[in-house]
Amino acid sequence: MRQLRRVILRMLCITAVLVSGLIFAAGTAQAAVPDRWGFAFVNTSSGVPNLSYQAGSWPGGFNVTVTPGVVGQVFVKFPQIGASSSTANSGVVHVTATSQTAEWCQVQKYWSAGVDEIVAVRCYHYGGAPLFTPFSIVFSESTGPLPAPKAFGYVGWNGSAIATQYNSALAANSVIPTSTGVWTVVLPGLGSSGIAGNIQVTAVDSTNAARCKVGAWSPSAGQQKIQVRCHDATNVPLNTGWTLTYQRERAITGAAIPPKNFAYTFDNSPANPGPYAPAPAAINYNSQLAVNTVQTAGPGQRLVKFPIVGVLPNNVQVTAFGPGPEFCNLVTLWGTSGGDVLVRNVICYNGTARVDQPSFVSYLSAF
Repeated sequence: MRQLRRVILRMLCITAVLVSGLIFAAGTAQAAVPDRWGFAFVNTSSGVPNLSYQAGSWPGGFNVTVTPGVVGQVFVKFPQIGASSSTANSGVVHVTATSQTAEWCQVQKYWSAGVDEIVAVRCYHYGGAPLFTPFSIVFSESTGPLPAPKAFGYVGWNGSAIATQYNSALAANSVIPTSTGVWTVVLPGLGSSGIAGNIQVTAVDSTNAARCKVGAWSPSAGQQKIQVRCHDATNVPLNTGWTLTYQRERAITGAAIPPKNFAYTFDNSPANPGPYAPAPAAINYNSQLAVNTVQTAGPGQRLVKFPIVGVLPNNVQVTAFGPGPEFCNLVTLWGTSGGDVLVRNVICYNGTARVDQPSFVSYLSAF
């Protein structure tokens, strides 16, 4: 009962913050980033996922719910935050599997159903066998500008064209197909003098088992140029849909205050036993000015610590980096204790073999 009271109080606080944010939005266009958002840790194939790890811009009294589909498939309903367009795949969604074996989760489709946002998610074991495994999920939709150097942008690719996009410089993003399973994404106006920020990529495919990652990253003063690479149930390059989000000094939803507590890092030296702070500092951001660290936790496993920003409810997303077919997920639910977040662990694979692999990790609190 005491735990339930804490959860209810936490959700009431979120609602109060959101209401004040909506009042502020009437006076400034910049507060429109994001328009709507939600996240959850889906630890069940039916019912209400863990209340301590879900939050969103919906009013009080509502919760994320999950219903099962075919094997390995669930439908996640974010209440009262249906995207502004009834067109499928408006806004952007990311999912990350939590498993101790070589598995991943992908988005099949997401759409607005009345006032709600529905996301179909399906998970697979390497090789293509579908199965249910817990996963973390985040959805957001944004409009309006942001002042530099803060930057935020996303692209939803439907397999042949851009289906949805946002750019905080109000520029038009572009996607250039390069070869089978490879695309170049250009985010104009969001440039940086060196690598700065964080990137998350998720496969979107309603038919095929698919997983996607960041293949390369080439920032410049005028734009971010990011390569997306996707593979099938094994290691074969695959043309598929995907979502990509770029964040710099903003939460993965595009929001700023709230939340006051968010962080991200790019583990670009996975052979470093650590603990080490990824460099340059612009890829290792902590909204409370603490220093995030990464260290080895076993073969192919990395322990990530985000100090001071650990406030429930919260969410973690992971994306692999590199030119090969490797992919990464989470071993289990992250820990939140004493104000710190311990991601124990990010784990990466090539096939079913654990490998040391660069990865992007993004953390978000509702507060």
